[in-house]
Amino acid sequence: MPEQKPNVEMRSIPGMMNRGPGARFATVEHAENAGAALRRIAAYFGKEKAMVLGMLAAVVFGTLCGVYAPSVQSRAIDIIAGSRGGFLLPTVGLMAAVYLLYSVSQLFQGLISARLSQRLVKRMREELFSKLIDLPVKYLDTHSHGDVMSRMTNDVENISTTVSQSLPSLFSGVLTIFGTVAIMLWYCWQLALLSFATVLLTVLATKLLSGRVRKYSRKRQAYLGQLNGTVEEMVAGYRTVVAYQHEDITTENFCSTSDELTKAGIKTDIFSGVMGPIMNCIGNIGFVIIAAFGGYFSINGFISVGVISAFIVYAKQFSRPINEIAQVYGQLQTAIAGAERLFIVLDEQDEDMSGEPLEPRRAAVEFSHVDFAYAPGRPVLRDFTLQVPPGKKVALVGATGSGKTTVVNLLMRFYDIDSGTIRIDGQDIQKMSRVSLRKNVAIVLQDTVLFSDTVRKNLEYARDNARMDDIEKAAELSHCSEMIQKLPEGYDTLLAASGANISQGQRQLLAIARAFVADPKILILDEATSNVDTRTEKAIQGAMQKIMEDRTSIVIAHRLSTIRDADIIVVMDRGEIVESGSHDELIKKRGKYYDLYKTQYAGFAT
Repeated sequence: MPEQKPNVEMRSIPGMMNRGPGARFATVEHAENAGAALRRIAAYFGKEKAMVLGMLAAVVFGTLCGVYAPSVQSRAIDIIAGSRGGFLLPTVGLMAAVYLLYSVSQLFQGLISARLSQRLVKRMREELFSKLIDLPVKYLDTHSHGDVMSRMTNDVENISTTVSQSLPSLFSGVLTIFGTVAIMLWYCWQLALLSFATVLLTVLATKLLSGRVRKYSRKRQAYLGQLNGTVEEMVAGYRTVVAYQHEDITTENFCSTSDELTKAGIKTDIFSGVMGPIMNCIGNIGFVIIAAFGGYFSINGFISVGVISAFIVYAKQFSRPINEIAQVYGQLQTAIAGAERLFIVLDEQDEDMSGEPLEPRRAAVEFSHVDFAYAPGRPVLRDFTLQVPPGKKVALVGATGSGKTTVVNLLMRFYDIDSGTIRIDGQDIQKMSRVSLRKNVAIVLQDTVLFSDTVRKNLEYARDNARMDDIEKAAELSHCSEMIQKLPEGYDTLLAASGANISQGQRQLLAIARAFVADPKILILDEATSNVDTRTEKAIQGAMQKIMEDRTSIVIAHRLSTIRDADIIVVMDRGEIVESGSHDELIKKRGKYYDLYKTQYAGFAT
């Protein structure tokens, strides 16, 4: 059955879309098969059989005590009224003991359900995070990061709340209803049937309201994910928002989504909240029926006064679980909607890591008639053919959007090509293990990524078995050794999220040093010096030349000064190669490269 999506309007905020070639096409996905979601949730409970049985035992025992207590109370009232023989104090003591056991069972029920919910949620979070790690890059490029985070936090938390609070109430309520019905029929089936007349009203009201609760609950979750995505993008791109004075537009987009979320939330709360008062009203009608007809039956000798008292308690016990079920129905629907969203991610296809191992000898790279498009009908590379000789430095230049970074994405198999072949030493990378491929390739991206850990751990990220000597040597070659030594704790300095406590240039230098640590067969530099000042760039040119010696290197650059000494310079335009050759050869041609060069160094207008 094709997956359906709610009608959620997607608004883009200039300068704030998620990075990635397909981010502009991001959508929020939602499933609607509640039955399948419930079956899969049940599978998680199957892995916690002991705790589930313990919770059920506490629920059953508590229900038995709750059903038996009014019967003892009825006996005590009949003894006081003189319509029944027996001793009052032992009966009252028994009633107190039953109520005490009922309270103890409720306590154990709460403790077990809380522990059960946390164990289930722990497993779900671990599975979801493991899934995110195994997803292809394309998934995160084409889905809102805030929505993915919402599934990890809000949706999982809703499931936790349901398991710890709503689910025990549901089990207890169902058992209480059956137990109460049985004993009411045993006491006086005529009065019981009259009391059950209110059940028809309850079922009708629940059926009318439940559909609306589920509809708006799903919409609320969708808008919440979209809102989280908006906030995440705003925080990540705050400087851009302020610099381009988009505060008002950003606020307008946020408020628009927030308004839709508020409307969906209000409607969800209204339809789920109105259930309680409606059920209470129906319950009061039941009390009136018991009082009127119970008095009539008592006068005519069918039942005693104690039985009327018991019926009033039982009627309350009968209506209470129905009311509770009605009140938690919104929580159940929210949890089911959250579970559906979570299972959508878990059902995504993992990135295929199978294939032949890469056994690079000379690390020659060849692109042959490659076509590729991020979205159907919008080709990015057209009949792209390029040979990167082993141990040579090839530079890719061209205007933004010409396809330079796409070449890197395809070589790393972040995306798979539509047609053509890419080979390394004659091996087709489509038949190659991604793990083996990426182990032999190091990449320094334009957007530096550092983790909340020490400088040492961030450099070791490139190679697990790297020794301290290797790290220090890499730092020396990348001209960041002195910078690291000036940090408070040197290599043990803890970096903030994304390296926020060091400068942009320092972050870029650490990223370059990390590539040195990897000691790869193939090196990719995607605007690696874009965030480094001219003086620092000149200082590390020698080190970059050294690491690229006898190593196949692909360099993407806008600063043509960084690639003048490249063995081959490839000029790209609209996904095609328009020129290639050395710097001097391309200057003599006076073509596209000549225009780019003159624009940067002679001030000519393009």
